[in-house]
Amino acid sequence: MNTDTDNSTATNMPNMDKLGTQQGGHPNPRYVGRYAPSPTGPLHFGSLVAAVASYLDARACGGLWHLRIEDIDETRCKPEHIDDIIQTLHTFGFRWDGEIVVQSKQKSHYQQALQKLIGDQQVYACVCSRREIADSAVSNTRTMDGPVYAGTCRRAGHPFEHNALRVITHNTAITFADRLLGKQGQNLEQEVGDFVVKRRDQLFAYQLAVVVDDHDLGVTDIVRGADLLDSTARQIHLQQLLGFATPLYLHIPVVVNNEGQKLSKQTLAPAINSGQAIKQLNDCLRFLRQPRQENAESAQQLLDRAVQQWQATAMTATK
Repeated sequence: MNTDTDNSTATNMPNMDKLGTQQGGHPNPRYVGRYAPSPTGPLHFGSLVAAVASYLDARACGGLWHLRIEDIDETRCKPEHIDDIIQTLHTFGFRWDGEIVVQSKQKSHYQQALQKLIGDQQVYACVCSRREIADSAVSNTRTMDGPVYAGTCRRAGHPFEHNALRVITHNTAITFADRLLGKQGQNLEQEVGDFVVKRRDQLFAYQLAVVVDDHDLGVTDIVRGADLLDSTARQIHLQQLLGFATPLYLHIPVVVNNEGQKLSKQTLAPAINSGQAIKQLNDCLRFLRQPRQENAESAQQLLDRAVQQWQATAMTATK
């Protein structure tokens, strides 16, 4: 990369009144945001920072904020973590609008989108192994999904059944203006290659699922970590192929550990402590270069106050 239905899971958590007014000249007065954790383990500090940023940005614009559980990768996600995530967010003062969307219950939506791509001849079957993809990679560049795919199977006509399905990319740059990072662009064919939208194990790929979910929710603004910046051009490409609107994007700085690694389950990031909600929320505000709320009596009161002072552009000073 260059310089958040009928199948939803209901919750009885109370909705939060919409707070604040449009701030900082935000271009979309009808804001719909979302937070989308994956239940691969308990929430850690990096997860909390992303939740705080997306929540404050939505509420400061008087917008909606949805919660989506991204459990589409059934090989990594565990059902027991879903209730823990929901309860933790509630303890930390977050209140979401509508029902919680759970990706594993949305598969029919993804299949409909895939059928459109197939009908428009934008998808083909791929039989390449990881070794074959690495051996035929068009460059030494590596994406978040591995080497740049060379398009080996694009015209091979393999059967769709039991094979991975890839979407065709093009040799033109997809550009967008990130609200924090400015103009961004990526040539998918050269920098990513045709990417998977349904895996060989028949699980839908993350890129397709989030695009469909965001469209279904009417999401206008996506606030997430800069580690997902590399996914944005792929998602815009799918939005264009499917005839969906493209949201505004704001990619926030990523929390790292002492070794400079992104905080994650893989780097053994510790779970956040619900007994220290106010302290940890204030730590998030400090990381995001927002005013701390020292005298808040509850986590929800702290967030309410932080909404009134939210300035996304302050994060340009974050290291």
